[in-house]
Amino acid sequence: MSASPHPVSRFGHVELEDMPDDLRKRIEKITEKSGFVPNVFRALARRPAELRAFLDYHDALMDSDVGLSRAERELVVVATSGANNCTYCVVAHGAILRVRAKDAEIADRVATNPWGVELSPRERAIVDLALLVATDSASLTDAELDDARIAGLSEDEIWDVGAITALFAMSNRLAHLTALRPNPEFFLMGRLPRI
Repeated sequence: MSASPHPVSRFGHVELEDMPDDLRKRIEKITEKSGFVPNVFRALARRPAELRAFLDYHDALMDSDVGLSRAERELVVVATSGANNCTYCVVAHGAILRVRAKDAEIADRVATNPWGVELSPRERAIVDLALLVATDSASLTDAELDDARIAGLSEDEIWDVGAITALFAMSNRLAHLTALRPNPEFFLMGRLPRI
């Protein structure tokens, strides 16, 4: 674990080369694509078993080619992370949303006002359902699920919205607990042409 003038986490972090071999190899693949090690992995690597479980569930939900598109999955993360005031997830997943949606502005619009941002009817249904699950899940009724179905969401896509929202509710709270700092590289991703 190391300290820096701008700590990754209030609980410290683990450098890639100091992680257990299986985690290091898994995160190296992500690093090859992005060009940097996302700080969430450096922070969560303090507890390797938990990082493994987080990565397994994250990948099962976010890397699927069935159900919601990859951009729609990131839309859920950005909207609910905005509602939960999670800077790390808004910045990190906002970058991924910009890249996947090929829209340099969508993440900022969604994160700052997920309730009022102009979206397609399908995107609006996804965001509305995600926001309800994120902020008042006990009030969810069949009527809201019917609204999602009317907008064209399948049962599996509705499940995706709920499961992604739930995972990132946990992630948002861990980011708050740890005061997780976004990597500087995230801020320009999807805003400028890649060099």
